[in-house]
Amino acid sequence: MPCPPFPRRDFLRAIAALAGSGAAPLALNLAAINAAAAANGDYKALVCLFLQGGNDHYNTVLACDTNSWRAYQTARDSGDNGSIALPPSEMAGGVLPIGAATRQAGRWFALHPQLGPIKALFDSYRAAIVANVGTLVTPLSKAEYLNRSAAVPPKLFSHNDQQSMWQSCQPEGARDGWGGRLGDLLAASNATASFTCISAAGNAVFASGRTLSQYQITEAGALPVERLDGMLFDNSRHPLRAIIASPQSNLLGQQHSALVRRALDAQQLMNAAMAPAGAAGVPHPPPYHSPAANAARTNPLALQLQTVARIIAGRTLLGMRRQIFFVSLGGFDTHDYQRGRHTELMARLAHGIAYFDRTIANLRGSNLQQQVTLFTASDFGRTLSSNGDGTDHGWGSHHFVIGGAVKGHDIYGAFPPVGLGHELDVGQGALLPQIAVEQYGATLASWFGVPASQLGDVFPNLRHFDTRNLGFMS
Repeated sequence: MPCPPFPRRDFLRAIAALAGSGAAPLALNLAAINAAAAANGDYKALVCLFLQGGNDHYNTVLACDTNSWRAYQTARDSGDNGSIALPPSEMAGGVLPIGAATRQAGRWFALHPQLGPIKALFDSYRAAIVANVGTLVTPLSKAEYLNRSAAVPPKLFSHNDQQSMWQSCQPEGARDGWGGRLGDLLAASNATASFTCISAAGNAVFASGRTLSQYQITEAGALPVERLDGMLFDNSRHPLRAIIASPQSNLLGQQHSALVRRALDAQQLMNAAMAPAGAAGVPHPPPYHSPAANAARTNPLALQLQTVARIIAGRTLLGMRRQIFFVSLGGFDTHDYQRGRHTELMARLAHGIAYFDRTIANLRGSNLQQQVTLFTASDFGRTLSSNGDGTDHGWGSHHFVIGGAVKGHDIYGAFPPVGLGHELDVGQGALLPQIAVEQYGATLASWFGVPASQLGDVFPNLRHFDTRNLGFMS
């Protein structure tokens, strides 16, 4: 579907801002003009929504067949402290039943009561669930895990290391992530490569490539070089700008000043190209209903996703064909106060995703649902057993993939047994993953346009797995 013309007033505003600043080089102006003139519909974006802390998948996607539900209720009951299990579907505020296109014999499923908007996407074939995904080096059985007779991911159950493993396929200390490595391969298709990998949630190894640096942004816009726009000085003639961005005689100084000039140019270009927030551009997210406060509240996740939408709306002016985004929602380390804390987080998750889906469906007159795919990730899952008022660190977990290109209304991968002591239980109901993060990511990467021959450059352990495409993308 061809992109509609970039609104003329916005095009002129952005070019005027760049040309009038005196700072952006002519090459950037010409790149923006050419990109706007030659824009086409070959645009795709991946949005990684990272659930910081380890999401409790057992209270997110539930098996509701009789045996599974009985085992779930039993394991989540901590006696005197009560149960952290959710109410059944027939009760008020109970779990939300879902039907999967591919039947898993004798199994029935449901979502957390707060995930009504995600159920609606699932029912409309625009959301899928990928079951029991986790960090793996190679296919692994429970016996191999217990005997350490096959490679096991390093430092399991550690937040920092498993966040890094999910985002980069390497333990803490990694410098590049698989989102950034995707960007390395596809940045040449973009007129402004600097905006290929963007984080709206601070520094994230996921969005850093081997050659590309992640571009960090906030809801206020591009992160500025401070103190260059004071009242006493014009932005283009500020003396500090001359000191830090002017040509230098020594090699180190030359590299530094070139880096600063690129940062200043990119800041101006991004701020000029981003659609405004509000009625004239990308609508502000409405408040969500906070179950904890029983009141309307601002959703920080929705604000990050609004920023992503504002950048996508400026894709034509920036000359972008492939972009990778990172957003996050924190608070999932639910060792205590599980029921209340997780319910609040599910409300934010559902609200943010629903807002983003609606916004992408009508982004300044364009429906980009087929071209934008959002997927969830997290440090790890959690234990089935209650620790008294919460859950502890697990391993495998269930995740959502959302977008118009998703083969939705289905669960991919065999949904694991619910209970203790089974063949995938490595302790207290922590799941041994049956789908590797790298298989999950490779499926998204294939849709994104990475040739099969280059998937190994992005996912170093993919060669150990027979299945490289899980089939959940069109």
